[in-house]
Amino acid sequence: MAEQERLRAGAQRAFERAFGRPAQLAARAPGRVSLIGEHTDYNDGLVLPCAIDRATLVLAAPRDDDTVRAVSLAQDAPAHFALAALSRAGDWADYVRAPAFALREAGERVRGADLAIASDVPLGAGLSSSAALGVAVTLALAAVSQIALSPRAVADLAHRGENHFVGIGCGILDQYASALGERDRALRIDCRARSVTALPLPASAVWLVADSGAQRELARGGYRERVAECAAALAEAKRAGIAAPAARALRDLTPDALPALERALPETLLRRARHVITENARVDAFAAALGASDLGAAGALMRESHASLRFDYAVSTPALDLLCALGDAAPGCAGSRLTGAGFGGCTLHLAEIAAAEDVMRALEAGFAARFGRTPRVWRVRASDGARVFAV
Repeated sequence: MAEQERLRAGAQRAFERAFGRPAQLAARAPGRVSLIGEHTDYNDGLVLPCAIDRATLVLAAPRDDDTVRAVSLAQDAPAHFALAALSRAGDWADYVRAPAFALREAGERVRGADLAIASDVPLGAGLSSSAALGVAVTLALAAVSQIALSPRAVADLAHRGENHFVGIGCGILDQYASALGERDRALRIDCRARSVTALPLPASAVWLVADSGAQRELARGGYRERVAECAAALAEAKRAGIAAPAARALRDLTPDALPALERALPETLLRRARHVITENARVDAFAAALGASDLGAAGALMRESHASLRFDYAVSTPALDLLCALGDAAPGCAGSRLTGAGFGGCTLHLAEIAAAEDVMRALEAGFAARFGRTPRVWRVRASDGARVFAV
């Protein structure tokens, strides 16, 4: 709570310095942690994230024209653009332009606004800082424009903006977790049906996040390559008669298809497909383990997921692997895995409450001994999703 008050005070000062008037409302959208189900969302698969108690805050006030002005405590340069002439600029403000683009594309009358942005979701750490920003800006622009949106509509619009304006090619996981999160619950999301089921998290456990310190850039490189490889794997499976001609994504293949895929697919495409297929199966097994408060079974599935992401999907790094190994070796830690898309970012550790501090110290000391610096390690708690409130 103290951190959120600090964020709000900083955003208020930035707003008044930049625009010479007070803000009228605020929109808050949390980051998220992916408990399991990685790189399955853009394959129409299953995911299990939760919103976390770190968030992006957007303070806003309406304008009488179609101009949006934005300042961010994390960026040096302010943004200034007209709603009638939206185009990508390749800068941070594309994530502010994207919600405006999606709202206008949906036929909504968007009003100009002044915005001040503050966040304690680490940038590039795999905790979905971009989706938190997109969801918060969507809510803020809708509020100043008096547009009524359901949480699901907010998530869909923020996702559309990031996909079609910024060009990330991401699935719906991040925006849905941020907009629809529930306190002390994870969300089982079927990314094809866009159905969401909230699942209670065991009270006997604590979730720890460790930041490897290596930032990611999803808009280029490995992420887009993995998306293309999954499409290519599905096309090869169709040509081989393993996937039905009407199959839309790797979601349509089950573990029973793996022996045939091993004979038909090139090695790299096989590995990508095998990860997605087995990760989908792990999501429901993990949900069942959490529902039974079986931390041992849940931890084993986390370790399997990380191994698959490391060897089959090739998105881990030596720093992420070390953090997972340190966590898995610490007494009281049930399991560890990278969280988010990989290529850097954070790891997630499921620990018994009584052991949490010892696990955190083990992560810090072991990582520092290898890399010469102490990683940020903190507890996260599942939180409620995005909301608008008066300043």
